[in-house]
Amino acid sequence: MLDLKKKKIGVLMGGKSSEREISLRTGLAVDSALKRKGYLSEPIDVNENLPEVLRKKRIEVAYIALHGRWGEDGTVQGLLELMGIPYTGSGVLGSSISMDKAMMKRLLQAIGIPTPSYVIRKKGESFDFPLPFVVKPANEGSTIGVSLVRKETEIEEAKERAFRYDRKIVIEEYIEGDEITVGIVNGRKLPVIKIKPRVGFYNYEAKYTPGMTEYLIPSGMDPEIEEIAWDLALRIYDIFELSGCVRIDMIVRERTPYVIDVNTSPGMTETSLVPKAWNYIGGTFDDLVEEILKGASLKL
Repeated sequence: MLDLKKKKIGVLMGGKSSEREISLRTGLAVDSALKRKGYLSEPIDVNENLPEVLRKKRIEVAYIALHGRWGEDGTVQGLLELMGIPYTGSGVLGSSISMDKAMMKRLLQAIGIPTPSYVIRKKGESFDFPLPFVVKPANEGSTIGVSLVRKETEIEEAKERAFRYDRKIVIEEYIEGDEITVGIVNGRKLPVIKIKPRVGFYNYEAKYTPGMTEYLIPSGMDPEIEEIAWDLALRIYDIFELSGCVRIDMIVRERTPYVIDVNTSPGMTETSLVPKAWNYIGGTFDDLVEEILKGASLKL
């Protein structure tokens, strides 16, 4: 067990992904919480010079506050393992599988986890899929590049938007139902949150504009459905070999939760979903950040 109070902690944030601004908010919130808890932490805006910066600053433990590519996809995790630096969150395997929605969907299907039907396409490849459906880049988060397609006239624009962010896209059945999310921290399940956009689709605007979405804790869902959702989330946590803090998003149709996303580095500002669930069970934001830090290790 690491004596973390004696270690210099680098909070890795920012980076080069399309989720850079959200990551900066997460990283600054985490860094402030660690300092309030008495840890020696330093925020690091990640770029191609990261190995040199980590050596120069003598970072002994990395707190990963990166979102999206080059941070949530196993790349930074692999670098830290090469450098022998313990880090928070999931390892290379779990991070990469969860970030790539095409691989995530294939694995969910293989292990019998309910997920909306889908096809995977690259540029120039055609598809015939029943409307309505969702088009999303395979390797993006925060609903960036995601479109809900209800009419044939919307298909080309949706494809073009998704291909701006990736060479591979997922076309996924649109399921109407209650959207919920389940957080897990170091193997501990958190209360289910029900997500209710005030207008339309839960997109980037609805997610990050104050007042556009209502988050219900307790969820008000049937307890049996919550139990099913928890069971699915814990199975994924185990089979995907995840660790640390994870958030798994689902849509409930006819009492069945369908998994739509696995987030291995969810937002960690004081108003993000995992902190909301943690706060509901009586924990503070600073306690949550410290709990995630306690899970830091080398995934070797």
